[in-house]
Amino acid sequence: MSDASVQAAWPVLDWPQWADTADTLHMLTQIVGKTRLALAPLQNHWWNVALYLSARGLSTSVMPSPRGGLLEIEFDFIAHQLVFRASSGEIEVLPLRAQSVAGFYSDYGKVLESLAGKIHINPMPVEVKDPIRFDEDTLHKSYDREAVWRFWRCLGHADELFKRFSGNFCGKISPVHFFWGSFDLAVTRFNGRRAPVRAGSDSIQAEAYSHECISAGFWPGNGGYGQAAFYCYAAPVPAGLAQSAIPAPGRFNADLGEFLLDYAAVCRSSAPDRMVLEFLANTYGAAARAAQWDRAALDR
Repeated sequence: MSDASVQAAWPVLDWPQWADTADTLHMLTQIVGKTRLALAPLQNHWWNVALYLSARGLSTSVMPSPRGGLLEIEFDFIAHQLVFRASSGEIEVLPLRAQSVAGFYSDYGKVLESLAGKIHINPMPVEVKDPIRFDEDTLHKSYDREAVWRFWRCLGHADELFKRFSGNFCGKISPVHFFWGSFDLAVTRFNGRRAPVRAGSDSIQAEAYSHECISAGFWPGNGGYGQAAFYCYAAPVPAGLAQSAIPAPGRFNADLGEFLLDYAAVCRSSAPDRMVLEFLANTYGAAARAAQWDRAALDR
């Protein structure tokens, strides 16, 4: 495959062009993600709440159903449907279309109850500025099918590279998973040491960051940054991390306290996979050195 064809495989993701759709999709993933939170057994660092990339979109993976058996809910970004599959053989489908979050939430609740019974989820979104209850949200109602498809293709590239990057680590490591609260795909490495309790942290943050970690991920531009980017950060932040030098176009963003590689730079590269993998390796190395990780024991 030529460099030109590789570059063409990385779709453009222009945040201003699809921000309204992304904000709406963020709320839809929160609704489905909160169902997973309600049904899946608790795992360390809240790994039980995440969604996973699938061959057609994003999936909850299988969850225990209150009525017995198993339930899976999948965003199909090819057919633009939300698909419910029960181990009883039942399948239900909701269209993904331009519709208010409130309308989707109502339709979703009816289908979910028909398959699994009444399941309570907190209707208030999390990790967003000025949240609106799902059942009252008529503001978010955009759905650009082409933009959503491009976003899923971006996640597909990131998922593959994060899994390749994960193969050289022997310590505790998360799956590559999609967090619907922050609307990003991430993979996290741990060194086995407990972390000091964060000042002012709530129960969610306390569990998420109970142990020292280095996390890498991809977000599409939400959270105020305004453009898609790969990122890497260490928690707690070790002294001297901000002064760590990594090759351009990666850089340390002092405002966010983490390393960034803009997705636009990846798209322009003649070797985008290599650029991302080098960014992941270089930022992990810088963070692990600053935090004095035992790399002889942890790295393959």
